[in-house]
Amino acid sequence: MKITAVDSWLVHVPFKEDIHWASGKRSGVTRLVTRITTNAGIVGWGETISLIDAVPAVFEKVVKPLAIGYPVASVERFSRHVLGAGYYHHKRAAVMAMAGLEMAMWDALGKACQQPLHRLWGGLFREKVAAAAYLFLPDPGACAEKAAWFADQGYAAFKVKIGYSAERDVAIVQALRGRLGADAHIRADVNGAWYPGTARRILHSLEPFDLAYVEQPLPVEDVRGHARLRAAQAVPIAIDEGAYTLEEILEIVRADAADVVLLDPHESGGLWQTLKAGGLTEAANIPVTLHSGAELGLSQAAYLHLAASMPNMVLAIDTERAYLAGDVVRNPPLLEDGYFTVPQGPGLGVEPDISLLEQYAVETIPCAYLDPDRPGWFSVKPAY
Repeated sequence: MKITAVDSWLVHVPFKEDIHWASGKRSGVTRLVTRITTNAGIVGWGETISLIDAVPAVFEKVVKPLAIGYPVASVERFSRHVLGAGYYHHKRAAVMAMAGLEMAMWDALGKACQQPLHRLWGGLFREKVAAAAYLFLPDPGACAEKAAWFADQGYAAFKVKIGYSAERDVAIVQALRGRLGADAHIRADVNGAWYPGTARRILHSLEPFDLAYVEQPLPVEDVRGHARLRAAQAVPIAIDEGAYTLEEILEIVRADAADVVLLDPHESGGLWQTLKAGGLTEAANIPVTLHSGAELGLSQAAYLHLAASMPNMVLAIDTERAYLAGDVVRNPPLLEDGYFTVPQGPGLGVEPDISLLEQYAVETIPCAYLDPDRPGWFSVKPAY
């Protein structure tokens, strides 16, 4: 079964409310949705994150032309082909673009086998997938109120963006712990805003609040710094942006730099690369979870197949679904009482609605890392 045609839609789905975080302001999410048609008449769908202009450009100029004629089962060879087409030493410029096509290949293969993807990856290790509520508010009191709302919806895990200032970061975490109680699983994401000395000082102040982990406290390139930080204090350290590719994860393992690794198929080059990363971290006795970039229904389904089949994905996966004002699929995954139900249909188990793709279609990508209310401002990492 080979690919005979490739189509794509750049879509922007608004949020129910603006998201304010230390790296900027977001009013919605932009994704690249892909469709492949095969010579067997089977159609496969995919989705990838599209924060920067390189994603649709690489997709159109490299990924799409190479895909024509490819067997849908040759995901490993296809990924290597894209890297060999000029991106072997520039993987981060290619991984997001090829992830959407690779997902569509898996969807078509699952449909051809009449099996959900998790059955192609070892079967269900868990039937439901816990979700972590995402918190973006910079005001400690407002953030605690939002967390309480999520708790009322059944969430038991919470991820909060910090990285504003030493005083505010500690105040936000303190407010959450006070409002949610001792049993809540709270994780804090710094997005690389700290210097090593800052990190040691703030983590010492955060230690009484029993965080599940602090995510990406140092800039993405500083693997050695994360290893030193992990050894110097008690709060568990997670790496996200510094763990995009399989090779980056290997260096993290070698350096003993993380207690937790966040995976993301869009930023690693696809679902197969994520499964390989899960195996690598599993062998190193490191638990994993999934980063969220406000996945629409296709990617959310793919996330659930991954989370359901990977033994060491024992932590609740990040999700921004509560903020989405719409979707492009007819039957998005069900999220209830803080848990997702794993789709059971063939392939991804969800289907897009063409009319919704056309409704949300855009020609440009709104910037995700600037705040239009503050002209001239941009985030600096590390900041303090």
